Amino acid sequence: MGAPPLTDDSIGRALRALRDASGLTGDSVARRATMSAGKLSKIETGKVRPTVQDVDLVLTAIGVSQEVKEEFLATARAEATEATAWRLLRRMGPWKHQKTIRAIEAGTTALRLFQGQLVPGLLQTPEYASAVFSLPPSLPEETSAKTVAARLERQSVLYEPGRSFRFLICEHVLRWRVSEPVIMALQLDRLVYVSRLPNVSLGIVPSDRRMPDFPMTCFSLHDKRLVIVETFHSEVTTRDPKDVEVYLDTFERFSAVAVYGDTMRTLVEGIRDGFLPQQENS
Repeated sequence: MGAPPLTDDSIGRALRALRDASGLTGDSVARRATMSAGKLSKIETGKVRPTVQDVDLVLTAIGVSQEVKEEFLATARAEATEATAWRLLRRMGPWKHQKTIRAIEAGTTALRLFQGQLVPGLLQTPEYASAVFSLPPSLPEETSAKTVAARLERQSVLYEPGRSFRFLICEHVLRWRVSEPVIMALQLDRLVYVSRLPNVSLGIVPSDRRMPDFPMTCFSLHDKRLVIVETFHSEVTTRDPKDVEVYLDTFERFSAVAVYGDTMRTLVEGIRDGFLPQQENS
């Protein structure tokens, strides 16, 4: 199945043509792509211009070959960098965004994630995640609960065979009080536990090392094809190979100064103990 001719204003029609050729219904493709059938319909009819993430998810749902996917994504890559404001994601429903990220992670074999702001979502406890989503501007209680649940559902990918995860977390993140001390202590215990999974590499970038750069943003690298960067106002996605290379290089430079294994766990446990009430000597 070859890709139809593609121009800047025909992405939706081309996606529709590929879906028709596959024999799949719109409902089926939308379900596989973790988007509503209404959104897919709007994309196919040109009422909504899809993001690069949308295009990738739809093509994966249709089941095109990698060769066809690369050919088809040529136009989307011409505008490889996209920014979606957090206010828009909140308006659409932040739990839906969690499901989109889950679909991207499901298609990722090797995930690299750098965090200088928060404990990564894949490693968060329910209590820590609830505290994060209660930060201003806080979500309504029902929305927060649905978003936390969607974030926790993503964590099942950690236990799937054939995947690898490399996490880098700056030491100051472990000390950043987003909630009560006991919740922080439980969160750090969770990091120690996850660090022992065979497919997980967890590094902490100590504050007392000479740094290779500034932790300007947090970012995730999905294989070597996609980078998602979080800023205060938006989420930025790029597939530009030159941009991907910048983030790969940045990740490896921070990785070189991080601590791992027992040294890392001793550091995390020491910070955890600082959150716990000190027992007085009898």
